[in-house]
Amino acid sequence: MEIIYERKVNYYETDKMGVVHHANYIKYFEEARIYFIEKLGQSYKEFEERGIIMPVLSVECSYKTSADFADILLISTKLTELGGVKARFEYTAINKNTGDIVCTGSSSHGFLDKSFKPLNIKRKYGDIYNSLLKTL
Repeated sequence: MEIIYERKVNYYETDKMGVVHHANYIKYFEEARIYFIEKLGQSYKEFEERGIIMPVLSVECSYKTSADFADILLISTKLTELGGVKARFEYTAINKNTGDIVCTGSSSHGFLDKSFKPLNIKRKYGDIYNSLLKTL
């Protein structure tokens, strides 16, 4: 299951060449991932209140073409792997006006408790695990 997050590029996110600075795509992926989880009826805030922390273990971005100020990006987000203690998301950002793929990427996350120890959400938070599992 993929969920589409729509986002307009802000002027301050561009560089001297007038294109989105490469580091901002990682931020867009994070926004899209949070949106993905919200669309499942959950939230990062609720995760943290319940004692679940999801640090980034790795992130990858492959740039295809540039995006400019005021472009609208459609960022497709999919959960592609889910284990008890890890998850992986994949992203594709498309320029809504041109249909061009701007970039693709992925991020891997661990599940930790408040003391930063590995947390098996399948065992401890079956409701969250099952909600995420339905999207695979």
